[in-house]
Amino acid sequence: MSTPDPARTTELSARLDGLLARIDAAVESAGRQQGSVQLLPVTKFFPASDVAILHALGRREFGESREQEASAKVDELAYDDVEWHMIGRLQRNKARAVARWAHTVHSVDSERLANALDRAAQDALAAGERIAPLRVLLQVSLDTDPGRGGVAPADLLALADLVAKAPGLHLAGLMAIPPLDSPADVSFANLAKLHTSLLAQHAEATELSAGMSGDLEIAVEHGSTCVRVGTALMGARPITSA
Repeated sequence: MSTPDPARTTELSARLDGLLARIDAAVESAGRQQGSVQLLPVTKFFPASDVAILHALGRREFGESREQEASAKVDELAYDDVEWHMIGRLQRNKARAVARWAHTVHSVDSERLANALDRAAQDALAAGERIAPLRVLLQVSLDTDPGRGGVAPADLLALADLVAKAPGLHLAGLMAIPPLDSPADVSFANLAKLHTSLLAQHAEATELSAGMSGDLEIAVEHGSTCVRVGTALMGARPITSA
């Protein structure tokens, strides 16, 4: 990998500082404890050199949404101190590859996907490719659009029970993407209620992955513990298709 571009380093450093200050302000405004909200830089569509810059700036968690792109970055960078998160919709036939490198998958929304990841994670553990079960966040649907993914709220607890019993998985929490045609405040309030219901049955599922560049303050107000930020940190996408 080539030497990082100084101009890009300066840009990302300034964007990161501004974003961290924005998160701190949101946490303070919500009356929450500082440090209670994790920033997950979303580096999908951006080159490995940008991840290297952010790593040098102290970031140790990165979110990717396409298995092939993510696997290439993981192999190229070969970091031993980074947690890679799969945040995009995941096909079952990608489970084995993702189980090799993912610390957490944010988008588990069906029994079939959960079972595929469980088998893949158990195989990876047996092969020494992992040292711990695969952390899983259940993606819950806040609308009725199947194209956006997510388990129906009525089926959430049954899926949680299945994941909690899977030896290759660890139930870590809940994730959602707010509907485009609904106020974010309403969507995140509904999500918070669903998370409370989940916690009543699974106290270990404490994480709530919610909020992106345009709505992270509202998500933090409603209890998000992880904001997934791409554009506000990385800028415009350099790649539009692959």
